[in-house]
Amino acid sequence: MDGPNPLDELAHRRGLAKQMGGAEKVAKHRSRGKIDVRTRIDMLCDPGTFREIGTLSGAASYNEDGSLKEISPANFIYGRGKVGGRDVVIAADDNTVRGGAADASIREKVIQSERMANTLRLPMIRLIDATGGSVRTVEAMGRTYVPGSPAWGPIVSNLETVPVVSLVLGSVAGIASARAVASHLTVMVRDTSHMFIGGPPVVARLGIETTKDSLGGYQVHEKSGAVDMVVDSEEAAFDAARRFLSYLPSSVGEQLPRGEPCELAPDPSLRDIVPKDRRKVYKMREIVKRVVDPDSFMEVAPKYGRAQIHGLARIDGYTVAIMASDPMIYGGGWGADTCDKIARFLDFCETFRIPVVNFVDCPGFVIGPEAERTGTIRRGARAMSAIYRSTLPVMAILIRKVFGVAGAAHQNHEGHRDRIAWPSGDWGSIPLEGGIEAAYASELNAAEDREATLAGIVARLDALRSPFRTAEAFGVEEIVDPAETREWVVDYVRHAYRRNMRDPSAVRYRP
Repeated sequence: MDGPNPLDELAHRRGLAKQMGGAEKVAKHRSRGKIDVRTRIDMLCDPGTFREIGTLSGAASYNEDGSLKEISPANFIYGRGKVGGRDVVIAADDNTVRGGAADASIREKVIQSERMANTLRLPMIRLIDATGGSVRTVEAMGRTYVPGSPAWGPIVSNLETVPVVSLVLGSVAGIASARAVASHLTVMVRDTSHMFIGGPPVVARLGIETTKDSLGGYQVHEKSGAVDMVVDSEEAAFDAARRFLSYLPSSVGEQLPRGEPCELAPDPSLRDIVPKDRRKVYKMREIVKRVVDPDSFMEVAPKYGRAQIHGLARIDGYTVAIMASDPMIYGGGWGADTCDKIARFLDFCETFRIPVVNFVDCPGFVIGPEAERTGTIRRGARAMSAIYRSTLPVMAILIRKVFGVAGAAHQNHEGHRDRIAWPSGDWGSIPLEGGIEAAYASELNAAEDREATLAGIVARLDALRSPFRTAEAFGVEEIVDPAETREWVVDYVRHAYRRNMRDPSAVRYRP
């Protein structure tokens, strides 16, 4: 007597996998304003391109005759698909099965997803909606276990090999949070995403009552630096992943993709952005947006290390990394968080060989008790080391202030200096306003009219701070009309791409 048709059983098992945690749990998941995992994958990938691996995996039980009784699908789905026409690896948690608990998943699937991205040198996109370990696993196993993270090696290796994007699409904790931040771009969804080392019930055991939002909501992590971007919806998170990958190669060692060439006329409006009064601020983002290709600037981590503006953009279609001082935050001075932001961003640029355009208006390191308490100088030294170790082409545009140790770190001075300055440039070891009374203390103390003597000293020094005097001594390579900035940058990018891929990365990327 013939047994059951194996193709019928295959179709039946595939159908069960598509049901995820079952209709009731899927409905509950959607009632929270979230999209189920399989719909997420369909929305992210180009239509019809996702090829799942491990579809039939899960926890099954059988009848006495050996026939399938029921099966709970694995709560982790992965495979290959196309995003924006490019092959990628998709790794996605199914929160409708055991809440996506990490120790309820089939560990080998997570490991294989990371290894596939690494071996095939394909970008990795993680759709993270999982918790960490669960004590229910102890009862199911009948024992405890020594924790390990066998997938972490491939995760770290991927950071040095392929672009990695993690979209936090729910309340995630433990190892799921670690996976989320072990990425080049980490995105949270406003109001439906949370991220914790340990969630509110765990923290309550310390005697601290808190909520999901106050402990690990988007407002916490966009300022902590744990995430790079916050968006309004899951659809916007998918768009962010697509856009981010459009600037990058599929793997380290491949040429950066080029968009459509873009010619722009000189922009006279740039001449009027920087106020003549040095005490007044201006919007650096406006300068960046008028120099790069229209609508091409994608900023990351805007609310962390806010004295620096970082992101990706295009110049004449070419991918570039943007670093820019924000004079509206501490005058552009580097605090501890800004230093950490710089070091990580430069390591990312170095990994994928992205030429840097640096818009500089930096008065130096932030000073004061808080700067000392947070170890700003040590973290500043780390940022400076990232700059001086980098083998990337870097073009510096000196917009206004360039002072002190942090100001000096606008590029590596030991190599070729691709640098221009605006006529608003103002530089030195320290700002004149901050050092006159200390440097001329004896003269001022002996003066009959201290204020008149101080005014005279200021007038003498003001006459010497003209950037044109610096240019006479070749202390700055070229002073340009701000309206001409883009043509200088276009020329720099063209030469940067000519030589950029010849040098291997000088760093090993870390989260």
